[in-house]
Amino acid sequence: MFRCFRLKKLLTAAVTSALLLLVIGAGFALIPGFADNTAEAPTALPVIMYHSVCEKEPSPYTVTPRQLESDLAWLSDNGYRSVTAEQLIGYTRGRGKLPEKPVLITFDDGFYNNLSLALPLLEKYDMTAVVSIVGRYTDDYAAADPHADSYSYLTWDDVSRLLSSGRIEIGSHTYDLHSGTVRKGCARLPDETVEDYTAMLAADVGLLSTELHLNCGVSPVVFAYPFGALCPESLPVLRDSGILMTLTCREGMNLITRDPDCLYGIFRYNRSGLLSTEEYMERLTK
Repeated sequence: MFRCFRLKKLLTAAVTSALLLLVIGAGFALIPGFADNTAEAPTALPVIMYHSVCEKEPSPYTVTPRQLESDLAWLSDNGYRSVTAEQLIGYTRGRGKLPEKPVLITFDDGFYNNLSLALPLLEKYDMTAVVSIVGRYTDDYAAADPHADSYSYLTWDDVSRLLSSGRIEIGSHTYDLHSGTVRKGCARLPDETVEDYTAMLAADVGLLSTELHLNCGVSPVVFAYPFGALCPESLPVLRDSGILMTLTCREGMNLITRDPDCLYGIFRYNRSGLLSTEEYMERLTK
């Protein structure tokens, strides 16, 4: 009798709690902007990392225009659709949907051939890309020796032309930290205080952001780590600088959710010109 009575009480309490949760859930669903995305499966996102595109002999960081076109044709034929950083950022904040098979295309270093040779192919295959530039290269190297496909970097006018295409977003590859001499990329030095490191990185990232805004009217929200070299102290600085997505050189598949934090530390596969399209895509999409 006692056991039966307790069981009835437990069952009654369980039913009451379940009904209460349903009522509360329904109430939250009526709140503007509230959405329960817990049941939404993550979206797999492969990311390609290109550098230079020119007629030089292929290398680990150079592909020919024919190789790039072969890659884009393969992606298109196999149902992949390029997405922008803006789309990904919006998606993680509850806006819109992603294609069934998205791919993010990125170019590092800001070579002039990203405009002269890569952009026409992106237009041909209806694709988009993020081009992450190095401010010092644009200020010094590009201005001194512009517009050679095989080695020149983008000028500020070139960057504006990329932006006006509607297919290119400009990311930050630092202003002057693309170096492996004293400091590797933007990693913290062993004897550097957190305060000194924070001030150094904030100044560098801020300088490129300011120059981009003054010359092209945009501020970068994507940051590509030079050489993939990073440290825990870098992320708070980048967040404070308005960066909403960071790109690494670590290889792997990304899982994109409705959580904005999933865009920090994006994995990418370097596109070596020493691989065929089929060999590279097998690695990228496995």
